[in-house]
Amino acid sequence: MPPIVLTFAASDPTGGAGVQADILTLAALGCHPLSVLTGLTVQDTSGVEHLEAIASELVARQASRVLAESKVAAFKAGVLASADNVRAVAAIAAAHAEVPLVLDPVLASGRGDALASAAVSSALVEFLVPRAIVVTPNTLEAERLGGAKRLLELGCRYVLVTGTHADTAEVSNRLYSASGLVREDRWPRLPGSYHGSGCTLASAIAACLAKGRSVEEAVREAQDFTWRSLAAALRTGAGQALPNRFFLER
Repeated sequence: MPPIVLTFAASDPTGGAGVQADILTLAALGCHPLSVLTGLTVQDTSGVEHLEAIASELVARQASRVLAESKVAAFKAGVLASADNVRAVAAIAAAHAEVPLVLDPVLASGRGDALASAAVSSALVEFLVPRAIVVTPNTLEAERLGGAKRLLELGCRYVLVTGTHADTAEVSNRLYSASGLVREDRWPRLPGSYHGSGCTLASAIAACLAKGRSVEEAVREAQDFTWRSLAAALRTGAGQALPNRFFLER
């Protein structure tokens, strides 16, 4: 039986990000994905036109139904679409405190389309960050949320700040704990623009944790998987390229 990972995320019709990205990543890494839908988007590879939140009651009911019969080894949370949904997911995480939670605090798409209101950002910080074993903001998200030090003070155990938005020849990703910098990994910056790299990374960390890796091991393996999926990226439309999570099949 493969490890089971439950992801909370909005739908992305392109398959590049969102719950589709999580499912593809978890499956590629040998886990069985369970999924709770938190929102619906209207988007293509060029950008997000609309995000519609699913009612928090339905989010909670989706999760409670599958958790009643399946033993989950990790949680992953991405776009939650409303403050009420953040609180619902936090309550589920609290009821299953033994299950590690990886939080990808998605505030905007790679192109800059807003995916979280101020109320959602505040709810993430207040209710969900303290429940997370790893939070994975990019540099812009980390700044908006108060920085890695503040996130750690709120109660999460690790913060992985990714450098995808920096104007540098290499992408520098830094993992922090309460004791300071734990590790720094540098990756050659690939040309072009990609849709779904953050979802892929966070889901890959959750998959590795579900398979028994330590946080440091999970972060390293997940970065390698993500970089390789981007290096083999797919172009399904006129906009950003999509990670190819099944790059080993090519």
